[in-house]
Amino acid sequence: MDLGLEGRKAIVCASSRGLGKACALALAQAGCDLVINGRDEKTLDATAAELKRAGVTVTAVLADVSTPDGQKQLLAACPEPDILVNNNGGPPHRDFRQLDRQAILDGVTQNMVTPIELIKAVIDGMVARGFGRIVNITSTSVYKPIAGLDLSSGARAGLTSFLAGIARTVAKDNVTINNILPGAFDTDRLRNGIRFGAEKSGVAPEDEAEKRMAEIPAGRFGTPDEFGNACAFLCSSHAGYITGQNLIIDGGAYRSAF
Repeated sequence: MDLGLEGRKAIVCASSRGLGKACALALAQAGCDLVINGRDEKTLDATAAELKRAGVTVTAVLADVSTPDGQKQLLAACPEPDILVNNNGGPPHRDFRQLDRQAILDGVTQNMVTPIELIKAVIDGMVARGFGRIVNITSTSVYKPIAGLDLSSGARAGLTSFLAGIARTVAKDNVTINNILPGAFDTDRLRNGIRFGAEKSGVAPEDEAEKRMAEIPAGRFGTPDEFGNACAFLCSSHAGYITGQNLIIDGGAYRSAF
C-alpha cells in the first residue's frame, strides 16, 4: 500500500534503537525524510546509515529529548515537521515507596511533559499546512498497571488524558493525535528484562522467555517491524479519520472486550 508519505518530513524521538527505530525505518521505507534522535553517538550514527539506504534524507540529533536544549536541536533540524513520533525511555522499575519528589518530577517530565512540549511546538504549523500526524508511544500499562512501573504508567496515562481533548480540536484540519500501546516486543529492553527475571527466579533465560510467551495469546513476542508498520499507517494519508485513539499491539495479552 502506498501510504502517501513520499517527501513528508518526520521527527522520530528516541529512535536509534528499539521501537523508535522501527518507526523510523517504516517511515523511511514510505519515503519520509527523517530527523532521528538518540543519546549514544555510535548507535545513532549506525541507525542513520541504515535508514539512508531507503534513499531518504536522514539527520541525526545527538541529544536528550527530555531537555529544552534537546528539543531545540530537534526542532532546529526540522522546523516544520509533517509527522511527530513521541518516544522516550521510562523510569526504571522501582517500588513507589522509593520515589522521592525529584524522581517523580523526572518521570513525569520524561513521559508526559516532553511530548506535550514538542506537540505545542509543531501543532499550529501542521494545522496551517492542513496535514499533521502525531503518534505517541506509550504502554499497555496505561490500561493494565504493572507494580514497580507506577511512575511510568501514571505519567503516560496523564499524557493520554491530556491529549484526548486536544486531538478533537484539530481533527478538522487533517491533524491527528493517536497513541500506540506496545506489549512485549522483541527488543533489547525486553531481552534485558528476561535476563533479569531469569536471574531473579533462578531459571535459564530461554525458560523465562517461554514462560512469558505462554501468557500471550499469540504465543510469541511482537517484532519491531510489526510495530513500525502500524505507526507508519497511523501517519499515512489514509488515517485522517483516526484520531484520539489508543492502539494496543500486544498479541491479545490485554484481555478486554472494549
